Amino acid sequence: MRLLIVPAAGRGSRLGAAVPKPFVTVAGISMLDRLVDLYDRHVERFLVVVNPSFVEDAREWGTRLPNVEIVEQRMPTGMLDAILCASPAVARLHPDWIWITWCDQIGVLPETVVRLETETAIAGPALVMPTVRRRHPYIHLARDSNGRITRILHLREGDEMPEEGESDMGLFALSRRAFEEGLTRYAREADVGLGTGERNFLPFIPWLAERATVATFPCTNAMEALGVNTPEDLRVMEGWLRERTR
Repeated sequence: MRLLIVPAAGRGSRLGAAVPKPFVTVAGISMLDRLVDLYDRHVERFLVVVNPSFVEDAREWGTRLPNVEIVEQRMPTGMLDAILCASPAVARLHPDWIWITWCDQIGVLPETVVRLETETAIAGPALVMPTVRRRHPYIHLARDSNGRITRILHLREGDEMPEEGESDMGLFALSRRAFEEGLTRYAREADVGLGTGERNFLPFIPWLAERATVATFPCTNAMEALGVNTPEDLRVMEGWLRERTR
């Protein structure tokens, strides 16, 4: 069984939206509905983590979907804590894999999702994730000579970034052991970011890579990695989604 966690507590302020970010429509379909359409064939359960200010709207949206659960992130302390809001559901459902995707990561191609499912079927990895190569990255996965991820560089945290780098694309698959033991243990010692003041999930990746196998593979198209955070992101994503349907 696979459970998909969708941290979706953003209010859409940078988008200038009149509705909370998860309900912003992109080419006529809300972000949450796009994620359900994309992943429904691959996961048995969805768990959406939302801000208390729109939890009732989220629950109303979820009533038409029998495999969706809505939980609140009461304090905006970061993605790490948003993901950990799913801990009771993981303990109750015992999924083999816990997939995670940000609510605005709606451009992921079906081919990439199939590849993620295939890679998790291979015995061994504790974490599987697609990555993307790009110039002037916002996030960079630093690796050692053996290819192991050793550090996450983050522009928002003030790190010095390379001209070209390798980034995550907001999609991850964790084994249940990695979630229940690894992520829980990491959370006990995780600090807040100096630039963001939040507890980020991404530094968990090199932490886990020291202790278990973290497998990566290249995404199908670099456009998949675009998160919809600004009106310009929205315009570009709508154009790409419409192009894909021609």
